[in-house]
Amino acid sequence: MASRRAAIGLIALGVSALACPIGQALIGEAFIGEAFALDYPTRPVRFIVGYPAGGSTDIVARLIGQRLSERLGQQFVIENKPGAGNNIGTETVVKADPDGYTVLLVNPANFINASLYVNLNFNFIRDIAPVASFNRVPNVMTVGPDVPAKNVAEFIAYVKANPGKVNMASSGNGTSVHLSGELFMAMSGAKMLHVPYRGAAPATTDLLGNRVQVMFDNMPSIIGHIRGGALRALAVTTAARSPELPDVPTVAETVPGYEASALFGMGAPRKTPPEIIARLNREINAVLAEPEVRKRLIELGGEPLITTPEEFGAMIAAETEKWEKVVKFADIKVE
Repeated sequence: MASRRAAIGLIALGVSALACPIGQALIGEAFIGEAFALDYPTRPVRFIVGYPAGGSTDIVARLIGQRLSERLGQQFVIENKPGAGNNIGTETVVKADPDGYTVLLVNPANFINASLYVNLNFNFIRDIAPVASFNRVPNVMTVGPDVPAKNVAEFIAYVKANPGKVNMASSGNGTSVHLSGELFMAMSGAKMLHVPYRGAAPATTDLLGNRVQVMFDNMPSIIGHIRGGALRALAVTTAARSPELPDVPTVAETVPGYEASALFGMGAPRKTPPEIIARLNREINAVLAEPEVRKRLIELGGEPLITTPEEFGAMIAAETEKWEKVVKFADIKVE
């Protein structure tokens, strides 16, 4: 009885405090924010993906979005807004109301574009609040059938012995596939000619046909050719070996300090209430801990990466800084 009376008293105190201007100033904003977070979401949430439907990036968003829909009782509706190297989708979220009902699939283009594009209408680190990471996916250093090198050290020697004759394919200028190769050249001293394609598929076709010699492709799009024996994986680009290719070493085992991977997660417009961000973070981390989701993410090339918003923000800052150095080394800019 005493505890019930105490609870009623606390509620009455809270109501009377909110009824006066001083009380509103002291606790009103926090109280309202927490109440808003308890109700969130009350309508569908737009989940913006800056790439076409069907690709590996889109698949990750749909996997997480579906489970969030089921857990939170409101649909997380995937909206594909491709174009301008992912910038159209990002700008959509930057300009959205900061109410938790528009969120972004954060991906490597966000870190790279910060220095690659000369005239962006936003500053990603300033304008997007980190919510949660999803996973980190390796690229795979893969060579064509005619390349004699069987490991990274032999490949570096092969490139240096054949100056101007080794071509490095990518899925396009400024992509993580391209810049993973540029980072390798910067750290190994193995200079190659970059050959950009309009997507991974035509680049892979030419790799299979020996018209180009190497590509640092995303694991989901290249792993089938590796497992089938048509192409040879020399190394993965993450700091640790991949469970999907456990016998393939990392580049860093030969080139110390090398790390290049595709970091994915969720962001929201800046000034989104911290209570909303905390709620989304908790739910996403719970989804990532589910065995079936974990299994599927590993199949897509990367293990779940459970973080706080602050930890994810630190990762974003580190990725942005790293790729800025690579963009400067490669001397590439997009107007």
